[in-house]
Amino acid sequence: MIFLLILLFTVLAVWLVLTIDVWRGVSKLSSIQDFSHTNQGPLLSVIVPARNEEETITDSILSQLKQNYHQIEWIVVNDRSTDGTPEKLEALAKLDKRISVLHIDSLEQGWLGKNQALYKGYQMAKGDLILFTDADVIFKDPTISSRAVSFLQSQQLDHVTLAPYIRSGSFWLKSFVAFFLFGFSFYKRPWKANDPSSKTGMGIGAFNLITRTAYEEIGTHEAIKHMPDDDLQLGVQIKKHHKRQFFLTALQSLEVEWYRSLKEAFNGLEKNTFAGLHYSLLLVGFAMFGVFCSTVLPFITIFSASPPIRIVSMLIILFIGITYFKVIKQMTNESPLLFLALPVTALLFIYSIGRATFLTFKRGGIEWRGTVYSYKELKQKRK
Repeated sequence: MIFLLILLFTVLAVWLVLTIDVWRGVSKLSSIQDFSHTNQGPLLSVIVPARNEEETITDSILSQLKQNYHQIEWIVVNDRSTDGTPEKLEALAKLDKRISVLHIDSLEQGWLGKNQALYKGYQMAKGDLILFTDADVIFKDPTISSRAVSFLQSQQLDHVTLAPYIRSGSFWLKSFVAFFLFGFSFYKRPWKANDPSSKTGMGIGAFNLITRTAYEEIGTHEAIKHMPDDDLQLGVQIKKHHKRQFFLTALQSLEVEWYRSLKEAFNGLEKNTFAGLHYSLLLVGFAMFGVFCSTVLPFITIFSASPPIRIVSMLIILFIGITYFKVIKQMTNESPLLFLALPVTALLFIYSIGRATFLTFKRGGIEWRGTVYSYKELKQKRK
């Protein structure tokens, strides 16, 4: 009983600090919609990797073609697709002469597929500005590229990354994605990317806009060719090389259906979860234990027969709720009432961490888009 009370007081202290930090940080975040746009500027090269994306690629590219930015080209890279993606891309290229299609048939040694596709796309690009985006992102606002370019130039930045609205179908998938963003916010503290004195770097796969000069100076994707979390690592490299970046939300402008089901979410997180914990079993254990104690345990101990334990548990849940509300209102278009499912979605997240780690060891590596990459090699290169 004494140990449990000490543990809960520790969790309460942690949440008190996190709540203050997250409220201060998230309050500083701005939306790209708050800034003006211009359709004039240097050539912008949009690079889109596509592997087996026949269901989403047409809608995504058609939405991008509505952008009002004048100087723009698209390099769409077919990364060894085995479905109808190549035919879809060729049909799109016939619709608009600004689209170039690159077909990749093999994976070079030491590269992950998407990273190689982005790098090969860059080699074809002619623009002074490069935008890396994904094949399932819908550009809802025709001025989004113009706004991002205008903001980057007016603030004299090297890199701008935008967080989209993640559209989810079922209640449990919405809850799971909301919990992921909740944890991501206080674990990665994305607002720190906007602080030039901070070492925190941020990159979102839906929209990574970077100057060609900065991209080449950080070593291009060749410097991160073995990292499955390539979008985030691009932002990390920007900060490591003392470049200027900015993170903004784009909930009304960009939309992506991250996953269509919880099963897809579990499968999709396999490549990033263990990598995000630096392939360390110690960090995996700490993460699973930490998530349980901080977001599940208080919802159990609130029913304790001990009044002190109940009171501390209620205070913890209060601080969790306050933090959750702030993050969900700022980072998504979903209802904060998803908080009611938080302890269950926390357990699902713990399961996803354990599952990803187990499968990595079982397969001897991570499986991503039909290709297995060696765990030993990835871990060695991560160091």
